[in-house]
Amino acid sequence: MANEQRNALRLGSIAPDFEAQTTAGPIKFHDWIGDSWAVLFSHPGDFTPVCTTELGEVARRFPDFQKRNTKVIGLSANGLAEHEKWIKDIEEFGGKTVGPTEVTYPIIADEDRKISYLYDMLDYQDVTNRDGKGLPFTIRTVFIIDPKKVIRLTLSYPAVAGRNFDEILRVIDAIQLGDKQRIATPVNWKAGDDVIVHASVNAEEAKTLFPEHKVHYPYLRTTPLKTA
Repeated sequence: MANEQRNALRLGSIAPDFEAQTTAGPIKFHDWIGDSWAVLFSHPGDFTPVCTTELGEVARRFPDFQKRNTKVIGLSANGLAEHEKWIKDIEEFGGKTVGPTEVTYPIIADEDRKISYLYDMLDYQDVTNRDGKGLPFTIRTVFIIDPKKVIRLTLSYPAVAGRNFDEILRVIDAIQLGDKQRIATPVNWKAGDDVIVHASVNAEEAKTLFPEHKVHYPYLRTTPLKTA
């Protein structure tokens, strides 16, 4: 696993396919995604405090992902036995803090780091950041993948900062809306806010496609948009 051999995954890359054991049984990743969108999010190991809160939040927000035709799958660098024990903690803690919590989505067992390596999610930079076996820890990364298996977003988080799944859902909304209509979304956009007319739309097209649009500058035009 030499540093120079790492995969260079970028936005627009095809998400690498793989087979894995998960808490929901064996999967082949591309087949598991099917015609859905997918969120893959990784963890350095089981029984870690920040990650425990995150997995519980994903369980709580699971219906919000379903509404967006999006499957979620976690990954942690431990085996299935540890995952099953950890899930009990996640559900118990979630039940105490935010309400009933049931982890129904799969968590990948990546004890040998093969998938973490495939997705370039290993911490090579800090040579002291190793587990008891001398293997590098997995970076806490998020991938949003579309039904064509194309990577549409990547995020990597430091150990001290919990992920914001409101933001991840917001970005899914923005990408899916941009795929359906010729728009982009401005800073701090939320569903229902005005959007930006895409630069590929000329002035005449804009009159037809977005009759209520406003021209702020030739390159910046905003418009209300019905998302229903």
